[in-house]
Amino acid sequence: MALVINGERIEDSVIQKEVKRIRPRYEEVFANMDPAEREKQLLEWSRENVIEKTLIKQEGRKYGAEILKDEVETVLAKLKQDKDRDQIYKEIDAKDDEQARKVVEFVLGTDYLLKDVCKGLSDPPKDAVLKYYEENKERFESGEQVKVAHIVKYAGGQADEQTAYNAIKQASDELESGAAFEMVVEKYTDCKDTGGDIGYITRGQMAEEFDDVVFNLGIGEVSNIFRTRFGFHIARVYDRKPPSVPKVEEVKGQIVATLKEQMREKAFEDFIDQLKSKAKIEEI
Repeated sequence: MALVINGERIEDSVIQKEVKRIRPRYEEVFANMDPAEREKQLLEWSRENVIEKTLIKQEGRKYGAEILKDEVETVLAKLKQDKDRDQIYKEIDAKDDEQARKVVEFVLGTDYLLKDVCKGLSDPPKDAVLKYYEENKERFESGEQVKVAHIVKYAGGQADEQTAYNAIKQASDELESGAAFEMVVEKYTDCKDTGGDIGYITRGQMAEEFDDVVFNLGIGEVSNIFRTRFGFHIARVYDRKPPSVPKVEEVKGQIVATLKEQMREKAFEDFIDQLKSKAKIEEI
C-alpha cells in the first residue's frame, strides 16, 4: 500500500526498505514480544519513520537546491577523498552518485532545518542544571585514583625479552641498594619523554596487569618487577585519591551541553509533530 504525503507518492517498497533497515535491532529489543504483535508494530514504526523523513525532506527543500548544491558537491568530494566509491555507496545506501547526492542533500537540509527550529533556544536555567546534577551525581563520580610513575623496559616485537629483563633487574637491584626511585627511573626507563611519570590514573586507563599492581600499593611504596603485554615494569605510587563527586560548578558545562541537546531534540520532535498535524497523508 502506497502513501501520498502532501501530494508526494511514496511506494510501499520504501516502507519495506525501512522495515528491513530497523528489523535487526528492533527484534533484539523486542525479542520477548508476541511475534504477530511485534511484526505489526515494526510495520507501524517503519511507516511513521518514512512519513517523518518525507516531511523533513519536504520542509528542507525550502532552502532550495541552489543553496545546497555547492555544499552537496563539497561533501561528496570529501567523501571520495577518504573512501572508495563503493564503500561510500554502501554506507549511505545509494546505488550511484545521483542517489548519493540526494542522501547528502537530505542530511544537509535536515541540518539547516534543525538549526532554524532551535535558533531561539536559550541556555537551560540554573535550577534545571542543579536538578540534573542532583539526579545524576553517580554519572560524574570518578573512581579511586593513584598518582604513579614507573620504570618500563619494553619487550616483545623487536625488543629482546632477556635484554629487557636484565635491564629491569639491574634497576631493581639499584633500588634495593637504596638508590632514589627518581634517579633510577631517569637512568633506565624506556619512557624517557615523561621521565616515567604517568600522573593520576583510574582503573581501566592502563593494562589490567598494571592496575592490579599499582592499586594495591601504598603511598610511597615501590613494586616488585612485574610483566604486562608491553614489557617489564617497576612502579611507585606517590598519592591516592578516593572516589569523589565533583562540585556542580566543575561539571556545569557538561550538564548545560546535555540539557541543550535534550532541548534541541524536544524542539525538533515538537516541530515534526506540527508538520504531521498539518500534513495531508493518504493511503492508496
